[in-house]
Order: sequence, then C-alpha cells, then structure tokens
Amino acid sequence: MANNLVYGINDRPKFSQLIVFAIQQLLAIMAATIAVPAIVGNGMSISAALFGAGVGTLVYQLFTKFRSPVFLGSSFAFIGSMSAAFAGAASMSLGYLGLLVGAVFAGLVYVVIALVVKFVGVAWINKLMPAAVIGPTVALIGLSLASAAVNDVFSYGPKDGNGAFIMTGNIWVSLICALVTFTVVVLCATYGSKMTKLIPFIIGVLGGYVAAMIFTVIGYAANIDAIKVIDFTPFTNLVADGVSLKTFISIPEFTFVEAIKGVKDFDISYLVTIAVAYVPVAFVVFAEHIADHKNLSSIIGEDLLEEPGLHRTLLGDGVGSVAGAFFGGCPNTTYGESVGCVAITRNASVATITTTAILAILISFVSPFVAFLDSIPGCVMGGVCITLYGFIAVSGLKMVQKVDLEDNANLFTVSVILISGIGGMALTIGKVTITAIACALILGILTNILLKKFKKHDSNK
Repeated sequence: MANNLVYGINDRPKFSQLIVFAIQQLLAIMAATIAVPAIVGNGMSISAALFGAGVGTLVYQLFTKFRSPVFLGSSFAFIGSMSAAFAGAASMSLGYLGLLVGAVFAGLVYVVIALVVKFVGVAWINKLMPAAVIGPTVALIGLSLASAAVNDVFSYGPKDGNGAFIMTGNIWVSLICALVTFTVVVLCATYGSKMTKLIPFIIGVLGGYVAAMIFTVIGYAANIDAIKVIDFTPFTNLVADGVSLKTFISIPEFTFVEAIKGVKDFDISYLVTIAVAYVPVAFVVFAEHIADHKNLSSIIGEDLLEEPGLHRTLLGDGVGSVAGAFFGGCPNTTYGESVGCVAITRNASVATITTTAILAILISFVSPFVAFLDSIPGCVMGGVCITLYGFIAVSGLKMVQKVDLEDNANLFTVSVILISGIGGMALTIGKVTITAIACALILGILTNILLKKFKKHDSNK
C-alpha cells in the first residue's frame, strides 16, 4: 500500500473503529474550527460553525468523488473579511447576510479557477509551483502555526470574549499537562499496538485531560486558583437556567436564519464592500489550497491534482465553503490539522473523513459533548498541536529533500520562501490582508520564474 498507509483511500475500517477514528479527527480540527466564530464574535455560534464544517466536508467529498481524505473547517484567512461584513452593515442581521454573500463571492472565484483548470489542465501549476516552491511553502504552513501551539502549551482556564484562553495560571502546571499529552501521543504513535497507533490523539488528549483534572481537583481542595486547569464554565452554562431539554440537545443558531432578516436592509454599496473584502482573499487561499493538496498527495502517494483533479478539489472547496457559511457563517478550507492527523496515523480512509463530517453535524446538537470539547484546556491541545504542526512542517521539508539545492535557482527560491514566511511578511491593502504564507509563495514563484528564465537564457548563449 502506498507510503505504508494502514488504511488507504478506499479502505473501510470496522464501524466501531470508524467512530473512534472520526472522534480523533474531530479533536484534531476542533480548536481551530470553533476559534474562528469566537474571534469574529457578533453572536456567531460555534456549534453552527461545527455543523457548517461537517456539511462543507460532505459537499467537498461529493465533488472529489470521495478520493481526497481531508476535513474542511473554518478558514482563518477570511476572519478580516467576516469582520468587514459586520463593520459595514447597518444591522446585525445585514452583517449575517453579508457573511453568506461573501461566501458566495469566494465560492465563485474557486468555480472560475476550476473551469480554467478543467480546460487548460494542471501542467502549468506544476511548472509554476515545482517542489522548490511547494516544499518550503508546505513547511511554512506548519512553522507558521508553531507560535500558536506554544501559546497553547502555556494557557488554560477561562476564555476571553474572543475564545482565547486567559493565561493566569501556573506555567509549570500548564507545561506538565502539555508534556503529558505530548508524551502519550508520541509513545502511542511510535511504539503502540496497531490500534493504538491509529488513535494516538484520543489517548493523548484523555491522558492530558486526566492530568489537568488531577491538578484541578487539588486546586479546589486546597483553594489554589493557579492550578485549576480545567474551566467548568461550559458545563455550568448548560444548567444556568435550570435543567431542560436544551441542557442535553439544542439546535445551533444557523446563520441563514438571522441573515434572512437582513434582506430588507441590503443595498449595492454594501455589496461592493463585501466583494472587496472576500474576492481578493479567495485568490490568496487558492495558493494554500494547492499547497495542502500537494502535501496530502505526497502523504498518500497519489496525485490529487490529477485524480480526482484540481478542478474537482477547487469546486468541492468553493461550494463546500458556501454550504458551510450558509449554516455557520464561516467559509471553509482544507485543514492542515486534518492532513497532519492522516500523516501521523497513516489512516487515509475517506470513510473516516466522511464519518467525521457526519459526527460533527450530529455533535453540534449535543450540548454536553460540545461543552466537553470546549472545556479541553489549551495546554492539552498544545501538546497535541506540537506533533500535528510539526508533521506538516516536516512533510514540506521532505519535498525539499528532492530538490537540487546545489542549483542556485532552487537554493534562492527555497531561501526567500522560508525567510519571508518565517519573518511574517504579510501585507495589508485596504481591507485585504495577504498572509505571510501567501506573500512567501508569491515571492518564491517570482524568484523561481526569474532565475529559471535567466538560466535558460544563459544556456542558449
């Protein structure tokens, strides 16, 4: 089986195993998926975002003929665009309508590019983005998340209005919980039995949660706030108004419900504001889409840009984003955390991803489970993310291994991508932010084209 996968794309684990594998994928993508609506605020629902991510992933799987094992979650690239939708709205309802209109604009960009790819092919992509460009870019995706993982390692307790953990505890307690999680994950993934190697994140999170619970119990017993690692607020909120049906089952606050109320306030000037906020970002995310799928292709040993085809992955991503935003307000994107989970567990079963999507939809209605996921301390997720983000970075470095760095054209291309990306060379033009990864990729492409052109010209002399 390609690349020593335990489960290939078409393999179907037993039902009981599927559920466990799906929960693991869910844990891998959970923190980032619910963070986007928390950061944007304006009453956006994290359970609705989870529902939308599940729907978006199912749409993506349909368009890719169930050939691409990756989960779609809330896109961080559109946070500025989403905030602009609310800032330019005359009412909250109009802001929610702006989220849907913006997602449609972004989806149309993907559709247009997909049509071009369908008729022109992908050869130009490979020429434009060879291994010397894609390799360091993939590495950057992991490296750019390094600070987020480390910040999580030293955070726990209550969250602020943006969903970020308030770092008021003892850093040594936080570090111990993170190291327990990390150690359990790497030991299970490296030396565990076949099944244990397939679910290292579940075991790691549970191990870290137990460690955090021990500190928390001691904290309450000794009345020491600094070691109360787990915040039980998500659970207490369930019974704040007494025990009722909503304590156990609740319908997410879907975006389209509020958006319908804003139709009466819609005008052309607001439409222009939304278009300017979303369309340029969609082109930026397209570059990250290529990098993610190149990385996933190297992991599973099949070129996804050829089969099912880049035009299908783009359509799936674009239409999936629209579907996800319809319910949760957040445009979706393929998740590096999901790719990292596939890389570490060697489980590329699309059935697992599909089950994860269905599970995400179902769980969004189950209040206690959403509360449990929300209560997982940042330090525990930090221990997991160190491994996930690290694998993404190493996957890119593996691609660079195949590049001839004795050739200065390749050497400088890789160099400019790594330095500009790690240095955080992001550009803000009006309401549009070109991320550091996108800037690095653009610089790498231009450098590669320039040097290759001069090299060809020089050889013809």
